[in-house]
Amino acid sequence: MSHTAELIAVGTELLLGNIANTDGQMLSRELSALGINVYYHTVVGDNPARLRRAVEIARERADIIITTGGLGPTCDDLTKTVLAECFGKKLVYNEEAARRMRAYFKKLHPEDGHMTENNDQQAWLPEGCVPFQNDWGTAPGCGFEAGGIHVIMLPGPPGECGPMFRHRAVPYLKELTEGTIVSRSLRIFGMGEAAVESRLREKMNAMTNPTLAPYAKEGEVELRITAKAEDAAGAAALIAPVEQELGEMFGELVYGVDVASLEEVCLGLLREKGLTMATAESCTGGLIAKRITDLPGSSSVFRGGVVSYWSEVKHGVLGVEQKLLDEFGAVSEPVARAMAEGARRLTGADLAVATTGVAGPDPDERGNPVGLIYVALAREGETLVRTVHAGGPRTRVRQVAASHAFDMVRRYLTGLAL
Repeated sequence: MSHTAELIAVGTELLLGNIANTDGQMLSRELSALGINVYYHTVVGDNPARLRRAVEIARERADIIITTGGLGPTCDDLTKTVLAECFGKKLVYNEEAARRMRAYFKKLHPEDGHMTENNDQQAWLPEGCVPFQNDWGTAPGCGFEAGGIHVIMLPGPPGECGPMFRHRAVPYLKELTEGTIVSRSLRIFGMGEAAVESRLREKMNAMTNPTLAPYAKEGEVELRITAKAEDAAGAAALIAPVEQELGEMFGELVYGVDVASLEEVCLGLLREKGLTMATAESCTGGLIAKRITDLPGSSSVFRGGVVSYWSEVKHGVLGVEQKLLDEFGAVSEPVARAMAEGARRLTGADLAVATTGVAGPDPDERGNPVGLIYVALAREGETLVRTVHAGGPRTRVRQVAASHAFDMVRRYLTGLAL
């Protein structure tokens, strides 16, 4: 049976734009991987009447309703109360949830184990539900069925919602479907979503099991293959020929399968080969260094970096010759080359990458357009420079520039042409 889900995010702060609804993005992707269609997202404030109306609409067009937020201890945390009323459920006190909360606060405040009285309301759950233990916070979630509709309630903070969905809700949802659903994700860098989709459009439209869907990211594309079969081996067998065909179609643009990011791939390759890297960044402002040091284990391969925003720093710290800066300007191929070589010399790393460009919103003093970036890779005996023309706002230009740097590292370490 095919299932459809509607997501209801609860919180006035979402409507006011104070925070972004990243839970909705995450849930849509995860549900797609489970073969569950999401046709509607609803955001509603902390208002019982409006939430009740949103639930009434959702139950007419979906057989799975997933709510995020409104499970906490304050007076505006009303999700459980409203959902229980909508589906004719009483709220009952869950002693295990209460015990876990008391233990949580005892660990948080070992001197007195202080837990305010209002926290106790989080232990009230709909009668007959499946409680979802929250090991990442205090508010438990839950799942229940009523009148052919499955309801799942998850906490709102992304650090709780994500793991709660993956470790608690997913096993619940898998019980609703016959067979096993398996997904594989191919990550592509170097071709835009429109070009990828154009090459795959006829194929995607003709596919039913497995299915194929593209997802755009900052300057890259994820291709998600999802298959359903009696068991995991059967689903994997359906995926294999499609994965092979896509690999042949996009070739060296595929930087990994079921990997999280370019920097994760680079970290693995650097560790495997026992090599180190460094950075010299201008337009990316330390973003390359941040992305790799966000990963556990990066200290074994990343020696350090220089953010040389001013030309004086390019010259004084990285050793870029003044005549190069005067003749070609800071945004130029010769300066990118010298920056990378300077970072490698300064840190003693096996290879170094550098970026210099115009992130925007305006052209630079020499008239170089927004989005013009030079990315350099210095290795022993050779330095190569890639010219990039990135479109979009400043944040995207910087992300794309950083990704090109990692792509050059990946290509160098795997013997591909830079």
